[in-house]
Amino acid sequence: MLPKRYRLKKRAAFKATYRVKHCAHCGGITLFAGIEKKEDTPTKVGFVVSKKVHKRAVKRNRLKRLMRESYRLLLKENNLYNSQKYLSLIFVGSEKALGKTFNEIKNSVKTALERL
Repeated sequence: MLPKRYRLKKRAAFKATYRVKHCAHCGGITLFAGIEKKEDTPTKVGFVVSKKVHKRAVKRNRLKRLMRESYRLLLKENNLYNSQKYLSLIFVGSEKALGKTFNEIKNSVKTALERL
């Protein structure tokens, strides 16, 4: 689980991040980045899987857990490339990412962070 200081929670913060339109795609995962930050605050991260992707909440939550754990491990390794210069990040899962294993999801998250 990500510590609270890294979590993106408010609806307004999600909307503001989507509006900026910095994005990267890789393996069924889309990464949206917010504005670049000026001060030294931690980057907030949100994870989204729409109900349109799969109707079962179990499947959607599993994909969110895999993305969250991948990001947490990359954060622990300090292997986040340029993503730390943004105020907020949102990882959005799609149908392509549903059947993938943890290692495939981790590689997709890592590649999306590199492309950003």
